[in-house]
Amino acid sequence: MSRIGKLPIEISKDVKLNFDDSILSVQGPMGTLSRRIMPSVTLNMTESCITVTCNSTDTSARAAHGLTRTLINNMVTGVTKGFQKGLEINGVGYRAEIKGKELVLSLGYSHQIMFDIPDGISIEVEKMTKLLVKGFDKELVGQTAAKIRSFRPPEPYKGKGIKYADETILRKAGKTGKK
Repeated sequence: MSRIGKLPIEISKDVKLNFDDSILSVQGPMGTLSRRIMPSVTLNMTESCITVTCNSTDTSARAAHGLTRTLINNMVTGVTKGFQKGLEINGVGYRAEIKGKELVLSLGYSHQIMFDIPDGISIEVEKMTKLLVKGFDKELVGQTAAKIRSFRPPEPYKGKGIKYADETILRKAGKTGKK
């Protein structure tokens, strides 16, 4: 039995759940999320918590047990508190700004990169080198941050590029001087 899967999910008063035809909808103050629940797990819902139980001892069913519990917990947390991911831009002349519904990045290329901000995501720019990606869907927040980072991943010699705020760049030694 999964250690994570057997933990109950606490539900606050302002969250509404609807489980209909193997689709779970979670509605809260920040928005609404829905997800199809795998048939190998069963949801036991009460007023204050949800527990996920595994239907069989099959390997794939046991794997889905903890995954389903984590996905539901992320949905409940997202519609109540939301998620955020920080990005830092390092490099001379590298900067970011918001123009309408687009993020404009200057990353040392011959052109600026225009990134359309997806629905349900808000991006804050602090001091033109720090970005904060916010939203209520954890997958979408992570995917958006990864897409922005992919425009100029950090390089190992000088650390120039876009990195996560909590990421540590392993630096390499450069060339040694002539003797």
